[in-house]
This record gives sequence, structure tokens and C-alpha cells, in this order.
Amino acid sequence: MRAAEQNAFDRGLSVEALMDQAGAGVARAVQQFFPTAATCAVYAGKGHNGGDALVAAEALQRAGWKIELHLKYPESECSDLTKKKLAAVKKGTAVTSALAPHLIILDGLLGLGAKPPLRDPIREAAREINRRHITQNAFVFAVDIPTGLDGDSGEADREDCVRADFTVAIGYAKRGLVADPALDFVGRLEVVPLPELQLAAAATNELVTTARSLGQIFPRRRFSAYKNLFGRIGIVAGSEGFLGAAVMAAKGALRSGAGLVNMFVPRELYSSVAALAPDEAMVKPIRLYTELLEEEKVDVWAVGPGLGTARAAEILKLIEQIEKPMVIDADGLNMLASKIETLKRCRGPRLLTPHPGEMKRLFEYGNMSRAATARHFCDEFRVTLLLKGSRTIVCESGRPISYNSTGNPGMATGGTGDVLTGVCGGLLGQKLGAYDAARLGAWVCGRAAEIAVFEAGQSEESLLPQDVAANLGAAFNDLRNPRV
Repeated sequence: MRAAEQNAFDRGLSVEALMDQAGAGVARAVQQFFPTAATCAVYAGKGHNGGDALVAAEALQRAGWKIELHLKYPESECSDLTKKKLAAVKKGTAVTSALAPHLIILDGLLGLGAKPPLRDPIREAAREINRRHITQNAFVFAVDIPTGLDGDSGEADREDCVRADFTVAIGYAKRGLVADPALDFVGRLEVVPLPELQLAAAATNELVTTARSLGQIFPRRRFSAYKNLFGRIGIVAGSEGFLGAAVMAAKGALRSGAGLVNMFVPRELYSSVAALAPDEAMVKPIRLYTELLEEEKVDVWAVGPGLGTARAAEILKLIEQIEKPMVIDADGLNMLASKIETLKRCRGPRLLTPHPGEMKRLFEYGNMSRAATARHFCDEFRVTLLLKGSRTIVCESGRPISYNSTGNPGMATGGTGDVLTGVCGGLLGQKLGAYDAARLGAWVCGRAAEIAVFEAGQSEESLLPQDVAANLGAAFNDLRNPRV
């Protein structure tokens, strides 16, 4: 990052111009989640990270926010640019008194080069941020990196690292932000693009998925489009007591743009599933799952949600012998766990979407990191892996590991993964490869969950899978028109 900045300066870009762009991006990130003016408490250090936070504060102030200043060093010790940005905030005034009840904290105490452990006065400031986070239900936005976190390793100050709800990385995400130990300190990760910053040309083996990085892989539809262009999706899901899983997968496929959705269920379940299924889906009774080996009118399969394991032999035969792309989730994965070598004989592309428990059953990985686990698994089994979690990982042999940036803890409820299965199937049906379908599917589902909480009146506790499905349209719109 230092080299990229220096290269930009050598090409004539000023430090202040870069700071202004960074700070404006941080303000946009805050307003993406909190569009109504509220109170913003700015904790600024003496360096350029503090300057970035102050630029963001001044932009929010112009939008009507009330600003609290918390400068942790004497103004005389601040860099000249930070002093200038501080003066701009002091000159401004909020233009509204009807403030939302939210308290937003900007953590601009330390920048990328700092390493834990923290020392006073920064330590005391970090403690104060964490205290207000709890006692005042404040939402914390870290500017570039949470204070007390190592940007390379993700290791944190053991006692006082700032626990951010959102981290707004400037230019590029830093390696430490996606490390497993950093999850609860980083929170939701957003990246502010700075076009003038160009990293040295080198093949990267890790990416962070953002709206801007995904927009190019999912073009708008042509005006002459018709349904057969967008895939016929076959859903094999549901069993007695678990019919909702099939319904949620179907809703995910429909809301992600699938041309046609067929739900294949045993004859004894047909009436029940037909009564619950979305009007737009077709429900087709079958006697044996192996009958689907002859089904020619399906382009992509989604297999596993709520299936149970009573018919494992039939399902494993589908997984092995069907030549069309297939998303495998839930009980489909549980069946594979006892016959894992099946994956080496599959005749078509396979996208696996395990949560951590399912991943352990598939692959004993000991103390490896989630990323290392994904790499090892995909090297052994030539599949695409979407490893669900607070920072969902997508991996495919020969491609960079991709970390998803969206989502919230409200998604930790049964059925959310079924929606994701349907979404990934719908995207595969629109001619995306498994790697891109997985990255895009994880992003839009996470963004839909955020919209449900921040714009549609849900909370992390009340969020349901149907809320994710219902807000997929808004998420796709955000993909095409990024707010940050």
C-alpha cells in the first residue's frame, strides 16, 4: 500500500487529494447503512488515518449530522493535513436538529502501520470506544483498520482492540482484515476504491468480493431476452418435516433470475409441497430420484436442502452421474461425507456450500485456517467450494480465494442456506461459472440481509430467510449501482 501511494504521488497526485477521496468514501459507507442524519463521534489520532476520519466527519456534517470531536493528542502534535481537516470540521455546523437515535463512532485513531499492543492515550481511547459500543449501543466504523489490529496477521491487542461493526478499508483490503482471528474485530468489511492507487502487477491469490468487482460478471439483460436463456433449474429438496427447505430453495432460484424452476419431490409429498410452493415454480412428483438421470429439461440442479438421508444411494448416484452443473448443500453434503470419493467421479461441475459443521464432516482439517482448509479440499477434489461463515470463502483450484464482504449475524438461522442454494442454482442457470455464481450468490444474499435490517425494519434477531429472499431485488440493484 505504501508503494502504491508513493507511485500515485510520483504521478502528481497530492496526499490531500487522496485523503479527501478516502474520507468521502468512508462517509458514503456510513450513509449506506445509516442514510438518516444522526450523531457521529470521531476519535482521531494525529496522523493521516485521523485526517481520513475527519474528512468523513466533515462530509457527514454537511449532510446534517451532529459531530462530536475526540482528539487524543494535542492539536500541536497533529500532522499539518490533520490540523487542516480538523479546522474544517470545527467551522461547520449540523443543519438539522431532528436527529435519528443512532450513535455512530468513527475509529480513526491508528492507521495501517501500527502494531499491537496499544499504549496510552490510544489504549484509553479504544477502551472508551468499546465501552460506548456496549453502553450506548453505538455502531463503530473503523477507518481502514480497527485500532489495535495487526493489518498483516489479523492478531489483535488482547484486551483493548476496537471491536468494529464495520471496517472501511481504503483502496484495498489488508490481509489481516480477512484472517480468522480478526472476524469479531473487523465486522462487516467495505472497500473504498481509489482508482489512482495501483498495486504492483502481480498475480494475487486472495480477493475480497465487492459490488464493483462483481458488476462486470453479471451484465444487464438484453431487451429481447426470453425465459429459456436464463436456465431451467431442477430442485431436489425436502422430505417429511422439512418441506420448507425445498420452498426456500425455490424462492432463491426464482428471485435470482432463473428462467424456470422445477421442484422434484416423491409422490407421497406432492400434495403438501404443491400447496406450499411459490406460484411460479412447477412441482413434479417422482417415484425414484434416479428417474432424474433421464431428465433432459433441466440445465442446473440444486440438491440437498431438507432431503434427509433415507435415500442416500439414489442421491449419490445423481451427484455422481448427472453431467449438468449442480449445487450441493445440507443433506446432500451429509450423504457425501460417508462416500467422499464420489466427488472424484462426478461427471459435471459441482458447487458445494457447507457450513462449518458440514465441512468438518466432509474433511478433517485439524487446526488449519478456513482458507487453508478450502485450498486443501479443492486441491484434492476438483469442485468449487463455498464455505459459509461470517466471512464466507469461495475457492476453486487455480483461482484466487475470494472472501465475501456482506452479511450480518441475523443470517445465522435455519433456512438461510437453502435460499443461498437456490440463488447459486439460479445464477448457474444464467451461464455463470460455479466460481462466479458462488461469489455473486454469497454477496447478494448477504446484502439482502443487510437491507432487510437497515432499510426494511428487521433486526438481527427477527431476520428470517424469507426476508433475505424478499430483498434480493434491492441487493441486485445495489450490485449494479454501488453506493460506495
